[in-house]
Amino acid sequence: MTENQKSNSNWTLLFFAWIIATIATLGSLFFSEIMEFIPCTLCWYQRIAMYPLVIIFIVGMMPFDKSVLRYAIPFIGLGWFFGLYHNLLHYGIIPPSASPCVQGVPCSTKYIEWFGFITIPMLSFIAFSMIAILIYMIKRRS
Repeated sequence: MTENQKSNSNWTLLFFAWIIATIATLGSLFFSEIMEFIPCTLCWYQRIAMYPLVIIFIVGMMPFDKSVLRYAIPFIGLGWFFGLYHNLLHYGIIPPSASPCVQGVPCSTKYIEWFGFITIPMLSFIAFSMIAILIYMIKRRS
């Protein structure tokens, strides 16, 4: 594979990561602004990790710059961790007493439950996981 082909495929992977981050950001805003679901503390932490990725990825695509990974990986790691913790809390693996949500909406509140198991924290965890896989693929190819 030539250097130009690697750069093009890495750009495409970064573009898909940007698409996922953008959809997750818009979905988050839809749930809170249109559906009027009040985010809990863990949801806010996941938002803080996801929203900057949209800007980081778009800047890294024009033109492709692999140093964007250095800035994205900490956000992805933190968001993935908070998503995992929130899911463990939602499904009762971690007791509610270990929840950081002491005021406002409890972190165990389930606004949606599609197919009996897909919740908002699960959507966030899936988005961070998919982005992590794409970024790993870029890092491995570089």
